[in-house]
Amino acid sequence: MKDIYFACSIRGGREDANKYADLVNHIKIKANVLTEIFADKKLTSQGMNLPNEEIWQRDMNWIKQADAVIAEVSSPSLGVGYEIAKAEELRKPILALYQNDDTHKLSAMIAGSKDGTLAVNYTKLEEAKQEIDDFISRL
Repeated sequence: MKDIYFACSIRGGREDANKYADLVNHIKIKANVLTEIFADKKLTSQGMNLPNEEIWQRDMNWIKQADAVIAEVSSPSLGVGYEIAKAEELRKPILALYQNDDTHKLSAMIAGSKDGTLAVNYTKLEEAKQEIDDFISRL
């Protein structure tokens, strides 16, 4: 089973926590999710009660361990952008899923990347799940 680093907005807002949990549960059917805690509905926008340095080191270790990264990037997040950049440096395959709406547009830095990041717009969660299945099958 492949190891997947799932990235999503934490401190940038938790309004999509249910969507994150649904996506993680779907990924777990086909892969091991290293960062399942990120989708935990109990996690608040305050993040985890750990020193920043510990969070950075733990997350960097997970990114290095991962076979690939799947990121839900509809909500802007500096942390997720950083994680994607680090994963690109490590030549990890990356799937960036997003829903455009009237208030949020995908960052040009993610959409324009040619270093292994596949950015996919979806309307319904089922579309995102199909993209996840296709992505994992290609690993």
